Amino acid sequence: MARDLNKVMVIGRLGRDPEMRYTPTGRPVTTFSVAASRSWTTNDGEHRSETEWFNVVAWGGLAEICNQYLEKGLRVYVEGRLQTRRWDDPNGQRKSTTEIVATEMIMLTRKSARPNAESADHEGGAPHEDEPDGASSDEYDHPAGEMEDEFPF
Repeated sequence: MARDLNKVMVIGRLGRDPEMRYTPTGRPVTTFSVAASRSWTTNDGEHRSETEWFNVVAWGGLAEICNQYLEKGLRVYVEGRLQTRRWDDPNGQRKSTTEIVATEMIMLTRKSARPNAESADHEGGAPHEDEPDGASSDEYDHPAGEMEDEFPF
């Protein structure tokens, strides 16, 4: 039997600080953006680069972890699935957005390890015991199936 697969893996830098909200039932949801760049050389020897932006949504315990430890400029690995949401704006125009619903997140740099960090949570780059290198939504009460119905915005 053939199976389908909807899986996305992105390594990049946060384009903005995470924003955490709560659904009407109290479930946390955090959104942030990740920029992944690539560069190449054309056949003419010209160096080119481009950046692709991804909107990311994390739920439950993973949302709380992302909100607590991530900030603009940090390098992260995000794994999840693509989801497209559709809605009508106040003028009746049909709108849509595609985003990554995160199931895993691994911090690839720490706040104090960033070059030119304005403030560090700790000295010398040594990790705090309570800072996760990575987090999985499976570890933090992430019930599948309810997510789409509780999106607060």
